[in-house]
Amino acid sequence: MPGGVPPTGRRRGGLLGVLATVLVLALAVAGVAVLRPGPVDGWLGGDDSASPGAVDPTEPPPPPVLAAAGANAPAPTPEGVRAALSPLLTSSALGKEVNISVVDAVTGQALYQNGQDTPTIPASTTKLVTAAAVLAARGPAYRIATRVVAGASPGEVVIIGAGDPTLAVNGTGWYPGAGRLDRLATQVKKALGGTAPTKVVVDGSLFPGPVVEPDWDSDIPTGGFGAVITALMTDGARKDPEDKGKGQERYAKPDEAAGRAFAKLLGLPNSAVVIGKAPAAAATAPAAAASASPGTQSAGTELGRVESPPMIRLVEFMLRESDNVVAEALARQVALSRDKPASFVGAAEAVDEMVGELGLPAAESALADGSGLSRANRVTPSLLTDVLTMAAKRTRPELADLFPGLPVAAWSGTLSDRFDRSGEKATTAGAGVVRAKTGTLSGVHAISGVVTTADGRLLAFAVLANKVPVGQDEAQPELDRIATTLARCGCR
Repeated sequence: MPGGVPPTGRRRGGLLGVLATVLVLALAVAGVAVLRPGPVDGWLGGDDSASPGAVDPTEPPPPPVLAAAGANAPAPTPEGVRAALSPLLTSSALGKEVNISVVDAVTGQALYQNGQDTPTIPASTTKLVTAAAVLAARGPAYRIATRVVAGASPGEVVIIGAGDPTLAVNGTGWYPGAGRLDRLATQVKKALGGTAPTKVVVDGSLFPGPVVEPDWDSDIPTGGFGAVITALMTDGARKDPEDKGKGQERYAKPDEAAGRAFAKLLGLPNSAVVIGKAPAAAATAPAAAASASPGTQSAGTELGRVESPPMIRLVEFMLRESDNVVAEALARQVALSRDKPASFVGAAEAVDEMVGELGLPAAESALADGSGLSRANRVTPSLLTDVLTMAAKRTRPELADLFPGLPVAAWSGTLSDRFDRSGEKATTAGAGVVRAKTGTLSGVHAISGVVTTADGRLLAFAVLANKVPVGQDEAQPELDRIATTLARCGCR
């Protein structure tokens, strides 16, 4: 809502030509540059043909180092920001509940606040909290391993889901650099030696369920932008990973579908796939190659494994296209790191706790899922700007790794078709200098990210509108106008 009082101090304890120059804005504070895509060579070792760090060839690469946002750039004043933004917050398109926080990312000073500490439905801006939590909990180099172990009978193999949503069947997978079932099958056949595979047991017990969050809209598992959440799946549960469009059809039982795909690679029919659990020895059994000759493995002995891309890339996948399935998998990694159940409840509790461990106000994060699909989620705008400011200031260096995944205005991800409008409400000035996570549910529109002002100052912002009139198509452009206004003004 307009008329927020901006405090003087921090609260509580051609477009393509332009983009080529300023592609992904300044994301460094006090002389520290943020790199993209980010992983060092040591994280990305292995087969060059399947490098998890490979940049998506459909997206032109940005410069290797982003322009620096120096601490000496002129800072906006609270009065200047209020004068610039207040007229925009009266738009009927945003409805009657608009909570906002704008913060100087260099100093942490609050520049504009209204409802900044109000628990608000964040929609997919929730993913910023999930990203910070999982980067802190697992670290940017962590990989999720999918393993196969020997079953109780000769030829029986057990594939153990560890929550890698990017696992691919073969080289046509949805996610670049993913672990692949065809390579896993090759390892297993070699480890079995002369013993022919007879059965595939699918162990997805790491995720105890439920497979959907109770407060999700009913069409989420089948509408193409979400899926039921299981510990074993391929390509984010997509049925056709070669279809690179949006809203792809998903499997109703992703774990069984992955098991059937693996069985086929082993030369087995669908009837050879059963749901079960790995032998107890599987948790400690060494790899077959190091412990036994081919074909002599005891129950639980590891026969093969493949790994996901590093966590920094998984976070990028989640943020860039607002991947809800990846988000739910990453929230569960936070739960696992804290010995909590890898369920919706366990993951939400773990992420909320991690917020507190980062020194942020845990009371301002009350989550029900990791993606933002649940209408039960509540986050404050000020928590979102806290996360972004902490990442930009590098007080927790691993959090800076959330920036490579943030969509760039008029360039990439969920912002690729925004910030390029013309006319009275033009937002082109935000192109290339706004980098943000968006969020949309029926009646809810949100945006949170970072922006460089005309004077070169880096700001963090969050705008959450929770009562947008149904069918209102102008809410997104209005949010873009707010971010653009910050980009083109000195606000002093």
